[in-house]
Amino acid sequence: MSSLEKTTQIAIELLKKQKITDYEVSLGKSSGVSTKVRLSEVETLQYHLDTSFDVNVYIGKKKGHASSGDLGKESLIRAIESACLIAKYTQEDPFNGLAPKERLAWQVPELDLYHFWDLDAKKSIDIATECEEAALQQPEIDNSDGAEISSFEGESIYTNSNGLVARAKNTRHSLHCSLIAKREREMQTAYEYSVALDAGELSPAKQVGIEAARLAQKKLGSQNLSPQKCPILFTARQSTGLFSQLLGALSGSRQYKKTSFLLESLGDKVLPETISVFENPLQAKTIGARSFDQDGVMKRRQFFVEDGRVSSYIMGQYSANQLGLESTANAGGVSNCCISSNYSGGFKELTKDMDTGLIVTDLMGHGVNMTTGDYSRGASGFWVESGEIKYPVSGITIAGNLKHMLANVVHIGDDIDPRSNIKVGATLISEMTIAGEG
Repeated sequence: MSSLEKTTQIAIELLKKQKITDYEVSLGKSSGVSTKVRLSEVETLQYHLDTSFDVNVYIGKKKGHASSGDLGKESLIRAIESACLIAKYTQEDPFNGLAPKERLAWQVPELDLYHFWDLDAKKSIDIATECEEAALQQPEIDNSDGAEISSFEGESIYTNSNGLVARAKNTRHSLHCSLIAKREREMQTAYEYSVALDAGELSPAKQVGIEAARLAQKKLGSQNLSPQKCPILFTARQSTGLFSQLLGALSGSRQYKKTSFLLESLGDKVLPETISVFENPLQAKTIGARSFDQDGVMKRRQFFVEDGRVSSYIMGQYSANQLGLESTANAGGVSNCCISSNYSGGFKELTKDMDTGLIVTDLMGHGVNMTTGDYSRGASGFWVESGEIKYPVSGITIAGNLKHMLANVVHIGDDIDPRSNIKVGATLISEMTIAGEG
């Protein structure tokens, strides 16, 4: 029995002594190392060890919550007593309560998410240094914001008064490099990264550094654009952010709070009928995969948008209770969400297909109103004419409305970025507004 399992048993015994109706507990433990090298000097070298204890107690429909970063028995006692005190004096909420027993993760499948990496200090410094050195050797690379490598492993347990004890273990390893390219007075920044559950599947350090340099070099010689309307092609990296806005609009909490630009949209067409959005959480050895949500509900493959129409909101148990629906096992968010491709080809082919328009490679700012769907963000990228990249652009703003942007998606490429929890390829939108300096 692991130390986390022993702590779970202690917490259960303490909770059974309380005069409460139900309880649920989440415990977590994570450890790792992260090292950052900048200009051949070790800037940071950190070892991490974090623990967490979260408890919800219910007295009828009254709920109390408390948490602690200490897993010692005295800390557990104080947290549990605090949660019970809160539950005693808080108001009743008819939507509180545990998930139904039949929906819980009684049998958790093995998803191959844990791959330990014995990354010591010397090895981490060597890898980060190799990555940065490869980048700095490239032409026009003037400075570095550093190369950083990290390795983390985690263990978590969820238990509740229905008798469920569900366990999960995972690892995550990453390598990141950020650079500054310079040509005369112009400077441009860019970054590249690799992330994997298994360290053996990380991209080679030199490759990450050289790719970061290439991205920075390509931005040099940037120009402005005059205000206009034109097609926009989001790279796969930037498309994940676009579709995260869609997922946020379909969240149960935004639906019952009435703060979504897709309010009461079940059955509505929000994307072309050739595109679907679905969750595939039980896909083995995949970033974002997960067996159960924060309510202990078993995950499953499911559609949120099918053939362009909203088929489900994205809900944990509480938001499902608010809406009078069943939980979709999404307390804590989506897990390995996939946006289907409707185009044979990726970024290069879509560039030719766009003919004339803007490729967006970077976005800045947070100009998104999730209630109205209004969208306005700083951007940089490349201007395309006759299907060919002509020059890099910067200092512009792209604007539109998310509802219209999603409806006007023309193609989604098959060049899916596997590094994100949201799996999507490059996305071509038929028209958006560009505001530039002219």
